[in-house]
Amino acid sequence: MPEAPAKKILIYDATLRDGAQSEGITFSLEDKQEIARQLDAFGISFIEGGWPGSNPVDDEFFASLPQLGLKRTQVTAFGSTRRHNIKAADDQNMRALAASSAQWCCIFGKSSEFQVNQALRVPLEENLAMIEDSCRYLKVQGKKVMFDAEHFFDGYRTSHDYTMKCLTAAVKGGADWLGLCDTNGGSLPDFVSGAVAEVVRTYRVPVGIHAHNDSELAVANTLAAVEAGAGLIQGTINGLGERCGNANLCSIMADLVLKLGYRIDAPDLKGLTALSKSIAEIENVVPFPGLPFVGERAFAHKGGMHVSALARDPRTYEHIPPETVGNTRRVLISDMAGRASIAEKLKELGLPDDQDSPAIIERVKDLEARGYQFEGADASFELLVRRMRGEIKPRFELKGFRLFIDAVGDAKLTSEASIKVTDLNGNEEHTAADGDGPVNALDNAMRKALTAFFPVIDRIKLTDYKVRVLDGKAATAAAVRVLIRSTDGKSSWTTVGVSENVIEASLYALIDSVEYAIYKENEGNKS
Repeated sequence: MPEAPAKKILIYDATLRDGAQSEGITFSLEDKQEIARQLDAFGISFIEGGWPGSNPVDDEFFASLPQLGLKRTQVTAFGSTRRHNIKAADDQNMRALAASSAQWCCIFGKSSEFQVNQALRVPLEENLAMIEDSCRYLKVQGKKVMFDAEHFFDGYRTSHDYTMKCLTAAVKGGADWLGLCDTNGGSLPDFVSGAVAEVVRTYRVPVGIHAHNDSELAVANTLAAVEAGAGLIQGTINGLGERCGNANLCSIMADLVLKLGYRIDAPDLKGLTALSKSIAEIENVVPFPGLPFVGERAFAHKGGMHVSALARDPRTYEHIPPETVGNTRRVLISDMAGRASIAEKLKELGLPDDQDSPAIIERVKDLEARGYQFEGADASFELLVRRMRGEIKPRFELKGFRLFIDAVGDAKLTSEASIKVTDLNGNEEHTAADGDGPVNALDNAMRKALTAFFPVIDRIKLTDYKVRVLDGKAATAAAVRVLIRSTDGKSSWTTVGVSENVIEASLYALIDSVEYAIYKENEGNKS
């Protein structure tokens, strides 16, 4: 007999609504539309678009759905059950859901005696009526309904019979899905598994899971729910959400497909890392580098013995090939680096492994003893190797610079940099520029001067700037390490500088950034 196809799990992304409850996150209409497009392109089954009637942006988003042209996903409107002692048809929230352009509605209601008594403060029977009436009203209005049982697992633990009655009320009202919510994020996988299994046995309506991450178990609880019979997963990209966040869909989708053998609507996972980074960019948050599967460190290797084994077979220290999820392997160069680490790093950068590797190792260890760090500064490492091999010579010379910082009365401090540079032919540029601070002013002045010689500089933008004090005990006399991230719009690179003077450390990193851009431009013109 042919092998049965793997079970399909539906993915429900709540980034636009639940994720927006994360501290510091606010979505514009354009943000929500772009995130929806990207989730649709990836192949997400459902997108929770927002709460109709709660704010103008959500209303505009639902109004714009016909023009978005989404092809793979279905957008869901979110809301609560009707209010106490009012008909569903007379409830403003219910009417807004019914009037939305979304075919699916997801409504939440209390499913714990404690929550009904303490938070909702209505009779227990009235809460059951609110759940049933709300589901039935939306069904009559032609909507498909998901009922999210808020605080389900807490209620299942403390008021089992009543919590199950809440699900029964939703089923009587015509709910198409039952969503079981670990709202406070305090449940453990074995408990979740047992509770989900009972619900799956009890009702013919399919079951979903909505887990929060307050115990660092949202992903584990979600996978346990799926193994117990849940067929729909709610979560957010990168685990964004209130408090400690929601279940991280990036990890969950990878685990489902690669570890457990389930299917999802996404055709493959090779776009997973790009999706993670792109959504974070729209949210204006720095992606956490330690995220499994999609993080910058997910396949980063530092120890020499590890790298030596990786060179023989990547499976020695990697649980999956990084390209499976669109990520890349990174070999980190540090004072722990050995011959294998340098060889692998040179290979990664497309550089030959010549006999000078021992000299490179010693140079790296010497610089790191002085505070340099090449783990996250590949561009500076590549320049170091090429300089040692005589492949790169300085294309310009910094003749001098001056910084001016002014404060007039209560006005904001202003910074201005004046800089003088020459090219290899002795041509000189002497320019000045303002900036938000001394480093920004110096960066602007340098780019302004060098653009006359190297037009590629005009496309470069500084995207990140980090300063690390290397010895806090030395106070203001401590050496600092500066890491600068730059981009030309197509690729990004990081450079490093170290000095007891933060301006000088920044200057070293800026010069490396510019020299790397010039080198790459010249190499591209040769090919």
